Amino acid sequence: MNRQLILASISAVAVLALPGSVERVHTQAAQRPANSQPPTPNSQGVRPAWAWKPAMPAGNDGQVHVLPVRGKVYMLVGAGGNITVQAGDDGVLIVDAGVASMSDKVLAAIRTISRGPIRYIVNTGEREEFTGGNEKLAAAGSTIRFRVSTDPRVSDGLAKDRASVISYVTIFQRMSAPTGKVAPRVEEAWPDNTYSTPQKKLYFNDERVLIVHEPSGTDGNSIVHFRTDDIVSVGDLVDLTSYPFFDANAGGSIQAIVEGLNHLIDITVPNRKSEAGTLVIPGHGRLADQPDVAYYREMVVIIRDRIQDGIKRGLTLQQVKAERPTSDYEPRFGKNTGAWTTDMFVEAVYRSLGGK
Repeated sequence: MNRQLILASISAVAVLALPGSVERVHTQAAQRPANSQPPTPNSQGVRPAWAWKPAMPAGNDGQVHVLPVRGKVYMLVGAGGNITVQAGDDGVLIVDAGVASMSDKVLAAIRTISRGPIRYIVNTGEREEFTGGNEKLAAAGSTIRFRVSTDPRVSDGLAKDRASVISYVTIFQRMSAPTGKVAPRVEEAWPDNTYSTPQKKLYFNDERVLIVHEPSGTDGNSIVHFRTDDIVSVGDLVDLTSYPFFDANAGGSIQAIVEGLNHLIDITVPNRKSEAGTLVIPGHGRLADQPDVAYYREMVVIIRDRIQDGIKRGLTLQQVKAERPTSDYEPRFGKNTGAWTTDMFVEAVYRSLGGK
């Protein structure tokens, strides 16, 4: 009798659990007609209207949003590229500066985290969405001085009371200009603390901060590893809203991106069941972890190999585009408008791999 009661209870629990599971499956199944095949492009390359596209929320409401990540590290979303903020007793360190037009809102968001001085700005690349706010954010900060400003060994530039802007040396070279030439950016936006070695180390807010030269989109990209909080800010290396950007004229290549992603996977460690662990702040899109980076890397490698195969078969750029090597990733990463479209990405990969 007791055994029958136990079996009846287990059956009841199982029945109660079913509606939630059915509802979750139904949410996606309702996106397409019953008994239909999984979404595939038709002969014109257009996906059916019912093809499910995962929602990729972004902070695009004109405001800067603050996301506490872990420990002393925060992520600011909505100022162009994502901005990383580390705050503590020593002051504030930020990675990337967003677009110039959002600088006031970025400063206001930083002040909700800390009232301490902005000491360092690290530029992971030179694009406007990562360096546009350099001028205003640096001016709002102050340098940790080793000598008084009146010391004759202090240059005019170091005498200015501003945050120190760190970048790889080639970023500075492209943002400035040789004597007699017109620089693309005003001097106040230039990095004033460059490095040309494989890495630059800081100890700030009781945390070891490793700035690593990681050529990918250009030859001057950096990633920033906060080793105590186990967070890596990676700029353009990972963009969860788009295919990766690279500029061959500035030393970037598709192979450099793959190598950069492989290195990022090497230095990140997943937690239980491959979730959390080392957290990754991408240039655009949501907070990520190692499995997200691995998926992104596989996407890049698959598309690269498809285009490489087309080149080996003697296909022209237009023929490669006609084969739609990105088709299965279009719902998530594809763009037809903007500064970096699918066509631009495919052409850049084709040229990078030696296509003529």
